[in-house]
Amino acid sequence: MKAAVRRLGDEPIVAAGSIPGYGPVFNAGVLYHEARYHLFARGVRLGYARGDGTGPAFVDYVSDILVLTSDDGESYTFDYVLARGGPDGAYAVEDPRVQWVDSGGSRHLLMTYTSLPAPDSAQPWRLGAQILGWDGERFSFDGATARLLGPPGVADKDGVVFTLDGGEVALIHRIHPAMQLALFEDLDHLLHAPMGYWDEHLAHLDEHTLLAPGPGALGIGAGAPPLRTDEGFLLFFHERRGDGSYTMNLALLDERTGRARLRLPEPVLVPELAWERVGDVDDVVFVEGAVLDGDDIYLTYGAADRCVGAARASASHLLAALSTYGVDSHLA
Repeated sequence: MKAAVRRLGDEPIVAAGSIPGYGPVFNAGVLYHEARYHLFARGVRLGYARGDGTGPAFVDYVSDILVLTSDDGESYTFDYVLARGGPDGAYAVEDPRVQWVDSGGSRHLLMTYTSLPAPDSAQPWRLGAQILGWDGERFSFDGATARLLGPPGVADKDGVVFTLDGGEVALIHRIHPAMQLALFEDLDHLLHAPMGYWDEHLAHLDEHTLLAPGPGALGIGAGAPPLRTDEGFLLFFHERRGDGSYTMNLALLDERTGRARLRLPEPVLVPELAWERVGDVDDVVFVEGAVLDGDDIYLTYGAADRCVGAARASASHLLAALSTYGVDSHLA
């Protein structure tokens, strides 16, 4: 299969240290809105250090969500801090994804992210979600809609949300090492799911598995929110291989059930460039953003937990590759 995903260039679109007060800027979701690209990136405040090997990999490692904008998807300007980690909420807010969700006759802009508790907390990381507002210039959190999704007390992350053709709202999330699919009547049901819902989900977790790691892989997780095409939803996801590297991968989901039909047996992008291979975590391309415009797909990904890269792909080319080379999702 010829190169399915093409980098925009040999340099990152956002480099570490390019925003005052922050070091790494990476793992960014993206939205094309009112003729501009809006990049929602994870920014790590300056002052963090590597751990001593007996505890966390890093200390004083606090992430905020930063918004950058661009006319062309290649040259970005920092605009503002959307959300800050801190003692009054999540100790760190990480890995934001942004998606439109159609529900109840309305369209809602939902951000999902990883909500990380303080280092001394006994609680695990959780999926966070908030509806975003737009005032014509800036996005903002609607604090009244803030929720933690998924089963309490269970480490859960890599959440993306999309609307199925029948109107149900689907959540893909990651309870290690596989990806799971959860279905809801509407967005309100997702944001206010009763405990009984998650008790049942956990009791039958294998039945809710969407995709599992391939042979020899350590883990798998959703990347960008799925893109709707005439053939189904394209889901870009990451897989952590046995050597520890993270790759960009692709699957096709059914438009009515959300279940996986096919997946490509090989990655569509692997760490190759120096800034993808060496960083705070080496050998990482971590896809989180995707915009579909006609046949063109614009992708954003984190690189080595330090910076943001961008790439493009053809939807028709990817669908043809899935038709030709795709394998049953349960056999990969």
